[in-house]
Amino acid sequence: MQSRVQDIRRQFDRDLARVKDAASLEDVRTRYLGRRAGLVTALLRELRETPPEKRAASGKAVNELKTHVEAALEGARTTVGAAGPAPETIDLTLPGRSQRPGSSHPITQVRALIEEIFLEMGYTLESGPEIETDFYNFEALNIPPHHPARDMQDTFYVEGGLLLRTHTSPVQIRTMQRRRPPIKMVALGRVFRRDSDITHSPVFHQVEGLAVAEGITFAHLKGTLEHFCRRVFGQDLTLCKQTGWLEILGSGMVHPAVLEAVGYDPEHVSGFAFGTGIERIAMLKYRVDDIRLFYENDLRFLSQFPG
Repeated sequence: MQSRVQDIRRQFDRDLARVKDAASLEDVRTRYLGRRAGLVTALLRELRETPPEKRAASGKAVNELKTHVEAALEGARTTVGAAGPAPETIDLTLPGRSQRPGSSHPITQVRALIEEIFLEMGYTLESGPEIETDFYNFEALNIPPHHPARDMQDTFYVEGGLLLRTHTSPVQIRTMQRRRPPIKMVALGRVFRRDSDITHSPVFHQVEGLAVAEGITFAHLKGTLEHFCRRVFGQDLTLCKQTGWLEILGSGMVHPAVLEAVGYDPEHVSGFAFGTGIERIAMLKYRVDDIRLFYENDLRFLSQFPG
């Protein structure tokens, strides 16, 4: 027993000297003090079988070995901890990770393009609340109480006689109340309608434009919209040439009743207005046939629109 104790002690000292980190230190601890197969643990078990006359001397030697091992391990643990983790190694031969740059949402891209076009033409950007009153959303726009647009099936009504705006046209009224002619403004923002299918969403984005001044005619409206459409879809765009065409926005001259509702004199000023869905423009520009694709956050779809 005594010789085995000495052999194990010498072997332990050699193993401990080779320890470089916490993992190898744990391996040494397990080899000598492990509860199942530790070398020192095995010696302690053998003491039960040692003859009584040798048990005292053998027990003393084994306990001294155990104390030595525990103290040495504790000292090594302190040393390894002070040294810190092993430095990280980098394999410079490995291929680098590809960096895929992010991009704006296609609706955001189209909105930015629309803003740019009208700012270049001298229009101002205006905004207004998404929760509106009946006056601003309907009455001031010459939409009477019996008009289908006021139907409960088309409009989200909330408490207190308020509603979620069904278009950005209320911004036109608020702007005209705040400013005097001449006015050239566009309003872009979210609108809400009770409609949902592959070409309609209950929440979508709209752009409305308004110009009011002395001498405004239909020719000004036509020229403005032609310039806008060619900037969005290309200079070779064919407009209303009776070869089969698609309506993409509504427009017209401002009704005199609308001008009167904001205190303008329709005998001295006139104006035009237009509006369209931003998603509608995006669907045509990018040839997307389902509006819901814009809202599903599918990267396979969104990654096709870098920018």
